[in-house]
Amino acid sequence: MHKTSEQGISETPEQSVTKDPGQGRKEALRAVKFALFSASAGAIEAGTIFLLETFTALPSWACYLVGLVLSVLWNFTLNRKFTFQSAANVPVAMLKVAAYYAVFAPLSTWGVKMLTTKCGWPPALADGLAMGTNLVTEFLYQRFVVFGKSIDTAKTGGEKNAEPEEEV
Repeated sequence: MHKTSEQGISETPEQSVTKDPGQGRKEALRAVKFALFSASAGAIEAGTIFLLETFTALPSWACYLVGLVLSVLWNFTLNRKFTFQSAANVPVAMLKVAAYYAVFAPLSTWGVKMLTTKCGWPPALADGLAMGTNLVTEFLYQRFVVFGKSIDTAKTGGEKNAEPEEEV
């Protein structure tokens, strides 16, 4: 049996589960926090890339890769604690992030290399495109894959939250 929502959309009983009205605001705040921490990680990445491209003979793609690794470590640490407030098993969560980067890093490094060497793009533009792509895809991956079942399970400020899941 289908029920019609206030917006006139037909819903099955499974879809018409009571929704927390504050959840949308909470998720928007989570996305803003992620973007701000990612901006700080982006500053680390961009600074690393700039310094390596300026003071070493490394090719642009190698400078990008070093900057990426440093920013990932920074971003994971801050987002796990403050954005997703997860009590998940850190090694398991980090392995999931490593799996993301096992795909993203080679593809984006190859993309930066192709854009700069074959298409003549300025390195800063190619790096910026890779960083923007990373921002969006990593948020979605961390939100739904890495921390999906363990969001808001860490104890903060004396609050007692739900017990963490054994598996992230």
